[in-house]
Amino acid sequence: MVQEHDSYGTIAKYYDRVIEPLNAPLGRIGLELFPVGNGDSVLDVGCGTGVHLEAYAEAGAECHGVDLSPAMLDVARARLGGDARLTIASARSLPHPDATFDLVLASLFLHELDADTRSQVLEEMARVVRPDGRLLVIDYRAGDLRMKGRMWRVVTSIIERLAGRDHFREWRSYLAAGGLPPLVSHELEIEREKIVAGGNLALWLVKRKR
Repeated sequence: MVQEHDSYGTIAKYYDRVIEPLNAPLGRIGLELFPVGNGDSVLDVGCGTGVHLEAYAEAGAECHGVDLSPAMLDVARARLGGDARLTIASARSLPHPDATFDLVLASLFLHELDADTRSQVLEEMARVVRPDGRLLVIDYRAGDLRMKGRMWRVVTSIIERLAGRDHFREWRSYLAAGGLPPLVSHELEIEREKIVAGGNLALWLVKRKR
């Protein structure tokens, strides 16, 4: 599904300069939580400009990405060349067969979505991951903040406001609902949580229950 209006059309060419320097360390931590290498397959849902996929491609993984923004995917294609298969598609209906990937990643993506869509996307991510694979979710964390986290939350609030009224509303809704943990279904469980940025963000490694 291709959206008629690309909400990232204007900012895509500036995104890496402004936002990605803040996010790059998260990708490195994600690789440490669940290392991948030659022969492994990775899907980045809401892949944006492809920064995370670049790291996984360098690690030797077979990389795939989906996003609804043509402008963001244009930047990703320029970055990745032939190192990833990139598709314009909705995360609510991923264009991949069941149990395809060793790792399915969503970085700073779920908080952009409305409540019903968040659950749908997580279910789709679970559908396309292999039984012994993992979901890696990187996003804002609801809970107590240390001093550093309170500072980051102020910065985040400004960024989310600048992203638009709808974006800001869904970010607040996501945090008010408790973030990722309440979205994890009875078929899944959080294997590991890595809290960063003073509690403002976290990385969650999610697996299927045995």
